Amino acid sequence: MNRPDIAVTGLGMITPVGNDTESTWQGVCAGVSPARTVDELKGCAIDFACVVDGIDLDAAIGGRAAFRMGRYVKLAVLAAREAVTDAGLDPARWDGTRVAVIVGTSSGGSTSLTEQAVVLDRMGAGATSPSAILLTIPNMPAAEIAIQLRATGPSMAPCTACSSGVTALSVARDLLVSGQCDIAIAGATESIVYPVAMAGFARSGAGAQRDGDPAGLCRPFAADRAGLVMGEGAAVMVLERADDARARSAVPRALLVGTGATTDAHHPISPHPSGRIAQAAVQNALRDAGWAAEDVDHVNAHGTATPANDATEAALISRVFPHRPPVTAPKGVLGHCMGAAGAIEAGLTVLTLQRGVVPPIANLDAPAPEFDIDCVTGQPLRQPIRRAVSHSFGFGGHNAVIALQRP
Repeated sequence: MNRPDIAVTGLGMITPVGNDTESTWQGVCAGVSPARTVDELKGCAIDFACVVDGIDLDAAIGGRAAFRMGRYVKLAVLAAREAVTDAGLDPARWDGTRVAVIVGTSSGGSTSLTEQAVVLDRMGAGATSPSAILLTIPNMPAAEIAIQLRATGPSMAPCTACSSGVTALSVARDLLVSGQCDIAIAGATESIVYPVAMAGFARSGAGAQRDGDPAGLCRPFAADRAGLVMGEGAAVMVLERADDARARSAVPRALLVGTGATTDAHHPISPHPSGRIAQAAVQNALRDAGWAAEDVDHVNAHGTATPANDATEAALISRVFPHRPPVTAPKGVLGHCMGAAGAIEAGLTVLTLQRGVVPPIANLDAPAPEFDIDCVTGQPLRQPIRRAVSHSFGFGGHNAVIALQRP
């Protein structure tokens, strides 16, 4: 039996450069990071980040439900609402038993957990929130989206660190292919801009240290790259079998045609120095899509701006794609949105396919001389893009890659 094509029919985002998909796209194409000093991080070794601004999340969620949601949940719910509207679907009219919700996260509500621990220590158990558990457990984005959208099909919360978003999209695709659902709402969310996390990244050596304007600190693939800058946000897609989408006259934004996953099994933070296991994830995605390497017109790189990760990924890209397709790395603008990064970057790849525009890498004039890759710098690159891959390589050695093509 032939495997059905899977269409991306809806897309929703909320990120440090925009509170919806279009403003996020414009912000990423502008190539300027919004990283800034964050008041809540005062006194921390890392006191800056890329944060979601300009929106009252409680007001946007509306009603009493907002009080039981952590920030990471609110971001996911808003992205999901936009994605469903973008897909032209009405939850009041669909068969909820055939709708799946797959939303990943890396740290879940660790911010809320830390806040509640402080309340417990200072004021006692009676002062803690009655929603303390709901504010922290990582399945709540999927659960709240399902509640709001009347989706009673499969619901899951994958966690593969920085690869969680691509893992969620891969699981959603499998559910659609196997016939367990007809619509999948899939993506990821993260919000961990808080002192404990910043201290941890500073101590691990992965986080960039302040050296001038925070907006210029994340420099993917640069010779002087010095570490990641934290970000937050969410991205959600609506996935359907392409035949089902056509039957309701929906116009797909893109087709999800391949996925690949491997595990370095090497180190909790550092990638395997050979890059061969992450490379296998890329090649698995190409094989799944039925593509040769030269079919790929664009690579959306993981590009964390850490010395080891960028070196490993650049070498991988040059080995797999010797024809040097244009490469971008959105973390230069958005920071590292951790568990949400893969979903956001997959969403940006969908937009690149639609619009024939590859966003530039922020803070980069040219890649390090030893990197034989074609990084887009300065201005967006305008050219037709038919096939693209997006890489996500997470802490713990989780590698996940998605292959997307223009319909």
